Amino acid sequence: MKAIVLASGGLDSTVTAAVAKRDGHDLSFLTISYGQRHCIEVERAGEVARMFGIVNHLVLALDLRAIGGSALTSNHPVPKDRSEADRQGEIPSTYVPARNTIFLSLAIAYAETMDASLVYLGANVVDYSGYPDCRPEFLRAFEEVVRLGTRSGVEGKGIEIRAPLLSFSKAEIIRLGASLNVPFHLTHSCYDPSMSGVACGRCDSCRIRREGFQAAGLTDPIAYAEAGT
Repeated sequence: MKAIVLASGGLDSTVTAAVAKRDGHDLSFLTISYGQRHCIEVERAGEVARMFGIVNHLVLALDLRAIGGSALTSNHPVPKDRSEADRQGEIPSTYVPARNTIFLSLAIAYAETMDASLVYLGANVVDYSGYPDCRPEFLRAFEEVVRLGTRSGVEGKGIEIRAPLLSFSKAEIIRLGASLNVPFHLTHSCYDPSMSGVACGRCDSCRIRREGFQAAGLTDPIAYAEAGT
């Protein structure tokens, strides 16, 4: 069965790709270069694609900096050294307006042209930073949009959206990835890396990743500029 994987180059999307590969699907990758400050993840997505032997890897350029509204697509500072309690509060400034809505729309369009019946993404609702477009109710609603608003849906073929890591903790995701030989050393999670691509160690994404590896009892193979507080 043909499947599109939204591949960001991050840990969750790479484990998701490994799950889709394990399940025997014919995979194509879609990576969105949207003007994010951590654009090194696009490069890492390419490295992951090559490691997985992906023949079809489409990289789409999309300038969300023209819209702004996020610390990831503007010069606003990325929050650092936030505790788990802080992360459970209001939606952080790293939220990119409608990002998953936009990305899933592009993935569905790609799926229609590739005659794929599945779209995989690495959304997670447990260890996440409060993003509303990572919730299961959003994904269910989007599937209904696909059913009503695409040729595939109207013709009854349908395109299923799968988020296999949705209810996993970060530690569970990492353990699953380890069991599937995921190349964690190629993945990038940091929101505010150095010019050379070294992870800051202090943003929400770095902290969640580091805490996940610690809870999983495994060593994170990437380097960090700082340990954080």
